[in-house]
Amino acid sequence: MTSTTTLASALPAEHRTRLMSLAREVSFPIGTRLFEEHRHADRFWIIRTGTVALDLHVPGRRAAVIETLGHNELVGWSWHFPPYTWQLGGEATSPVRAYEFDAETVRRLCDEDAAFGRAIAVWVGRVVAHRLHAARVRLLDLYAPYGSGVR
Repeated sequence: MTSTTTLASALPAEHRTRLMSLAREVSFPIGTRLFEEHRHADRFWIIRTGTVALDLHVPGRRAAVIETLGHNELVGWSWHFPPYTWQLGGEATSPVRAYEFDAETVRRLCDEDAAFGRAIAVWVGRVVAHRLHAARVRLLDLYAPYGSGVR
């Protein structure tokens, strides 16, 4: 992921500190499903160590891995946009240690503090744009006729 979408470079220090004050340390063994497509998105994570694969259900086929996330990357953006439903699935592909955040609490702080809310929205928006591009490239790679990929 580009450096503009990781936590360290995406948020100004004061907003990063405020967000991190809400963090809860969690860990997941390899193979743990963090979330499933179409279910309620009530939390998100920032990876400390390990990797999480984002996948997309493809009818009649195995789920397509869209992207693998690592250190300091945001796992989950669906918590930020109504109806707060996961758009992808996520699975730990190695042991993961992460910071977990309660989505409702973060959304409330965004509503209470416009500058904080804007910083979070811009960060999450950059992540969404990056993930949409990654999904497009990966799906073209998997399913498009040979030679029809990215121009």
